[in-house]
Amino acid sequence: MNEHTRIVGGPRTAVVVGAGIVGLSTAWFLQDHGVDVTVVDRDDVAAGASWGNAGWLSPGLAIPLNEPSVLKYGLRTLLDPKAPLHVPFTPDLGLWRFLTQFAAHCTWGSWERAARANLPFNAECLAAFDTLTSAGVTAPTTSAPITALFETPKQATGLLKELQRINASGGHITYRGLEGDELRELAPQASGRITAGVQLEGQRYVDPGAFVHALADAVRRRGGVIQTGFEVTAIRSHRQSVTLESRSGEEISGDVGVVATGAWLDRLARSKGVRVPVRAGRGYSFTVPTDRPVPNPVYLPNVRVACTPYRNALRVAGTMEFQGPDAPLDKARIEAIVSSARTLLDGVHWEKRTDEWVGPRPVTPDGKPLIGATTAPNLYVAGGHGMWGYTQGPITGRLLAEQIVTGKQPEALRAVDPLR
Repeated sequence: MNEHTRIVGGPRTAVVVGAGIVGLSTAWFLQDHGVDVTVVDRDDVAAGASWGNAGWLSPGLAIPLNEPSVLKYGLRTLLDPKAPLHVPFTPDLGLWRFLTQFAAHCTWGSWERAARANLPFNAECLAAFDTLTSAGVTAPTTSAPITALFETPKQATGLLKELQRINASGGHITYRGLEGDELRELAPQASGRITAGVQLEGQRYVDPGAFVHALADAVRRRGGVIQTGFEVTAIRSHRQSVTLESRSGEEISGDVGVVATGAWLDRLARSKGVRVPVRAGRGYSFTVPTDRPVPNPVYLPNVRVACTPYRNALRVAGTMEFQGPDAPLDKARIEAIVSSARTLLDGVHWEKRTDEWVGPRPVTPDGKPLIGATTAPNLYVAGGHGMWGYTQGPITGRLLAEQIVTGKQPEALRAVDPLR
C-alpha cells in the first residue's frame, strides 16, 4: 500500500494484464488511489508496441485513422507490399470482416464521432505524463514542435483540412504553414524536393522504451509487483475478485482485474462481452545515424513515415500492416520505408540502420479505444488506441483507475465504453 488514501469500499488489490504503457499507467494510477497492484506480462516490460514506436506525445496528430481518403487509398494499395497501408493475402476471414467494418466507418460522420471521443484524451494527455514525471518516473519528456514535410503546397492540403476539422470539433491544435528559409531552418534534414511544411506546436516526444521501463520501476518502488513470463490463458471473475490463470497453471488473484494487452485484447476480452474487434495494425521502425543532429520530430504524411530524435540518431517508423500480431518481421516492409523516405531526407545513412523492429498497434474499426468495465464482474479493459496508445496511455490509466476505485464512469469514458 502506498502513502495515498484508499477510497472506502473500493478495491484493495488489482491484477493488470499487460506491461506496456497502458497497463503500467493504469497500475500506477491505481496505486495513487491506494490499491496494491500486480502486473503480469507474457513476455516483458515494453515488449509489444510500447518499445519501438516513434515516441511521439502528439495530441495534435492523434487523428482517427478512419478518414474517408484512407479508404480510397487503401483500396488502391491494399495488396501492394511496398505501400504504407498493406494487407498480406490471407485466408483469415476475421481480418476481412474487420476490414469490411473499418471501411464502413470511413465516413466523415463516423470520423467526427471518433474525433470527438478522442478529444478529452488529447486535451489531458500531456498533463497525465507530467503527473508521472513529477512523481518519480525518471524518464523525461521533451517539448518540441512536429514538422510535417511535403513536396508541394498542394500535398499539404489534406493534413491542413484534417487539423481544421479537429479544431471545428472542439480541438485546440496550434499549427502554421512553412516555406523557404524558415522551412530549411526548422527541418534541416529536408531534401531539395521538400517545398512546404506544416508545424504543429505544443507537442512532445520521448524515448519510448526507456519511459516505459522507468514507469515500471516507479510501480515497483511504490510496492507493485511485475511478473513477466506469465501468459494468461483464462480469467475467472467472481463476485468480489478476479483470478488470472497462466499457461503453466499458476494463479494470481485481485479484487479487480484489468486487461491491457494491446493487439491481443480480443483473446481475453471477447468472451467478457467486448464485441468491438481489435486487430493488429503493425508498425515497423529502425534507427539510423545522421550527419548532424535532428532538432525536432519530422513527419512525412504522404509516405506515412515518422522520424524522431533518438539517442543521438534518428528513429524512423512507419507503415500500417494488417497481419497477425505474432507474425515475424518482414524485411520488405523496412525496405519500403527506406525507399519511400530516402529522397525526402538528406544526411541520413540508411544503409547503417540498426534496431529493426515490428510491433502490433491495436486498431478498432470505429477509430475509438475500448476503456471501461466488461460484462464480467470486476473486470475492465483498456486498449484499441490504434497509433496513439503511447500518447493516450497515461490519461487512459488515470481515467480508468478513477472508474475502478469510485465505481462511477467518467464522462470522458462514455463514448469509448467497451460494451458499445
